[in-house]
Amino acid sequence: MATTDGRTPRGSHFGTPDASARPGSAPAQSPLSTGNVTAPQSALSGSRVSSRTAAATRRAGAHGVQRDEHARHGSRAPYFALAFVAIALVLGVVLVLVPALTAGEGGGETQTITPGTTVTITVPEGAGASVVADALFDGGLIANKSEFLNEVRRTNAESSLKSGTYEFVTGIDQSDIITQLTTGPVMAVTITVPEGYTLSDIAALVEEKAGIPAEDFLAQAKASNYVADYAFLSDVSDDSLEGYLFPKTYGFPTSDVTADEIIRAMLDQFETEVASIDFDACIASIQERYGVTVNEDDIITMASIIEREAASDDQRADIASVFYNRLEIGMMLQSDATLVYSLGRNVTADDLKVDDPYNTYTREGLTPTPICSPGLPSIQAAANPSETTYLYFYITPDTAQFSETYDEHMQSW
Repeated sequence: MATTDGRTPRGSHFGTPDASARPGSAPAQSPLSTGNVTAPQSALSGSRVSSRTAAATRRAGAHGVQRDEHARHGSRAPYFALAFVAIALVLGVVLVLVPALTAGEGGGETQTITPGTTVTITVPEGAGASVVADALFDGGLIANKSEFLNEVRRTNAESSLKSGTYEFVTGIDQSDIITQLTTGPVMAVTITVPEGYTLSDIAALVEEKAGIPAEDFLAQAKASNYVADYAFLSDVSDDSLEGYLFPKTYGFPTSDVTADEIIRAMLDQFETEVASIDFDACIASIQERYGVTVNEDDIITMASIIEREAASDDQRADIASVFYNRLEIGMMLQSDATLVYSLGRNVTADDLKVDDPYNTYTREGLTPTPICSPGLPSIQAAANPSETTYLYFYITPDTAQFSETYDEHMQSW
């Protein structure tokens, strides 16, 4: 098993023709022709058509034409009626449904902006425009959510909104707010916590970047101070936040940031990062596969050991399987990284014999607490280990060997 050197973590797309209109055929004569009525030649030769009869015939023809015209025009009435109904329905959608949908975004609610107040707004990572609009409205920075959202969409800014903590002064134009949100927050203090940093490492970093004494930060970083607001801390042992201050880059708009604000930002990030993991299901699966009872804190502890042992993400789930396989058969974890955490330095062969709570060569099971802040890939691996029969691994910057037996393991050195 690899010995971890130091505490700096490893780098982490139409028409149908008329059938009667045949070529060469004579046009069909309309039965309602309004031309002069012409009697057959035989009739003309034997008698005369009276003027009254002719007049009556003309009147009848004209009357028939009028009825036909009326029928043609009258047949269009249902279509006009249907068109009118369709237009009415469309207007109904526009006038009723659209405002209702807009109101769902808070569109109808308008407030008066009082200028001159400094407001701090935090945009969570991955937050959409509607979430940002809620925060800005609640902070008294915008008068109407819909107007803000319309402007965001008009300027195609939605995909460019950046997470972080912003400081605005009420009364500024919403276009200026959008510009700042797409540019990103201007931070007075920026703290980047790498994967694998311990609580002491983080405290030293905070002292360097924010001017908060390390001992003051460590005194504040107690689970008991935050368990009421963060349920995932309920299983934490030794009142330690070790493992729960999520490794990430954090920005704070003012230089007078407090230890409490920094810790809460890190705990918020932890909660966001692990939200997709069903810990209850993972705990049940581990119990079924290995006969090992764990809780959420145990998974974070396992993840922290994986973080310090792995050199790349593709090794993490296999490393997890080695450790769980060992726990299943009562074999000690034998991780150098756990003792490095306790001693604060590289271990020697003699160190492996000392009786230390974090010496997994002499103590069975997991360590009393996590040994560093693991990244999300390590947490996912600890929650969902590979299905292997490995009991050993040997990892260097250039190679990774996993073995089922000790003899195979010794051949990999």
